Amino acid sequence: MHQSIIILDFGSQYTQLIARRIRELNVYCEIHPWDKIPDINSSVKGVILSGSPFSVRESQSPKPDLSNIKGKVPLLGVCFGAQYLAHYFGGEVLASNNREYGRANLEFIDFSNVLTKDLTLGSQVWMSHGDTIDSLPSNYSVICSTQDVKVAGYAVEGEPTFGIQFHPEVYHSTEGKKLLHNFIVEVCGCNCDWTAESFIDETTLQLKNLLGQDKVILGLSGGVDSSVAAVLLHKAIGANLHCIFVDNGLLRKNEFQDVLSSYQGMGLNVKGVDASQRFYAALSGLSDPELKRKAIGKVFVDVFDEESKLVENAKWLAQGTIYPDVIESVSATGGPSQTIKSHHNVGGLPDYMQLKIVEPLRLLFKDEVRRIGHALEIDSRILGRHPFPGPGLGIRILGEVSEEKVRILQEVDAIFINGLKDEGLYESVWQAGAIFLPIQSVGVMGDERTYENAVALRAVSSTDGMTADWVHLPYDFLAKISNRIINQVRGINRVTYDISSKPPATIEWE
Repeated sequence: MHQSIIILDFGSQYTQLIARRIRELNVYCEIHPWDKIPDINSSVKGVILSGSPFSVRESQSPKPDLSNIKGKVPLLGVCFGAQYLAHYFGGEVLASNNREYGRANLEFIDFSNVLTKDLTLGSQVWMSHGDTIDSLPSNYSVICSTQDVKVAGYAVEGEPTFGIQFHPEVYHSTEGKKLLHNFIVEVCGCNCDWTAESFIDETTLQLKNLLGQDKVILGLSGGVDSSVAAVLLHKAIGANLHCIFVDNGLLRKNEFQDVLSSYQGMGLNVKGVDASQRFYAALSGLSDPELKRKAIGKVFVDVFDEESKLVENAKWLAQGTIYPDVIESVSATGGPSQTIKSHHNVGGLPDYMQLKIVEPLRLLFKDEVRRIGHALEIDSRILGRHPFPGPGLGIRILGEVSEEKVRILQEVDAIFINGLKDEGLYESVWQAGAIFLPIQSVGVMGDERTYENAVALRAVSSTDGMTADWVHLPYDFLAKISNRIINQVRGINRVTYDISSKPPATIEWE
């Protein structure tokens, strides 16, 4: 059993970033809701309390039972977690005169403390809170401060308990990873041995033990996640893996045949199923994005139910579900964080479908999946592909979906993506695509008035999809692509470029 860090989730949207930073240190970690604390056994080397949208001053705020944790294993409170450890153990937390949000700089650091050693005076940290720690319990001491926040960090005398008011997990805390390293390695004593290779070895063994000689059906999508899941499962159970690649009619231009050939070349047992007309029929008349996702998900499940019956004694359905899918579909492992949207491959199967689910990548972020893929020696052309939503172009067509709209968007998308590749820009973009807008606008083409459709182009930079920023593509490139789209795609007379970040927007429009 690997050494692990437990993160108790109080509903912060940053909780998953804490997990990512810890895993970057090659240490395994798990996220659990604050009111469902797991057994703190010998493999648990430390516990982190996340931030929260709640205030510790509110009567309904989370109140975890830390009796088996505080003073017994290393404990680090972040933002709300730090305020909780101060407020409920003899200190006082008050409302800030001004909400403390954004960049700040450390103006005092106790370099003798193990948590803050090696940090740099003046280093930038990221604040995000409406309360402030006004006074500390008698056995707590300040270990760092900013100009406006005296208690930016503290340590508890006689026990390995710490609190920090800022967020070390976010990019804007420039030495946040160093502070987390101090806690994980220096305080908790972790060995940092949770690597891609160890994950593959352990997951392969777990899959062998779980699946035995059972047959497994896997839905391939052409993306990184399902591809890595397929190779991992094939490594574990070989010929008992039956892959199905469904053409839902919502894929990119020529993607069905191109990807099917690639999989067959990898030695996987793959069957292609053209179900596009069934998806179009299910989507007819639907405009609400959640209803579209559910309709796509239902047909997806129905197709797999039918195909599974053609594989004798199939007992499992494998999916390439990854952590962000789970996070954005339900509150983080049961915690109070807000649901953003649902994903078609998260949430289980209907009772009538006699298949159990296996999700070997469920606790991995996208960058971790790619590292696993490289270790498995999967073709870089597959690993380097941009993420593509499970519902495909169905959620990139705002409003009702039709076969004609799909055809138009496929042409637009192909021009955009191929243009990025031709100009050497594809690998500097994390995800790109085109969105069919539910509006028409006036144009002039060949001295004639037109009233046709508009599309938006979207290109973002990110590491895991949890946060993202728009990419500053060259104006000349955007002008060239816009011109090509309008000239070559009948039905489009206007092209826009989305310059929204996530948050507050999401990467996809639906």
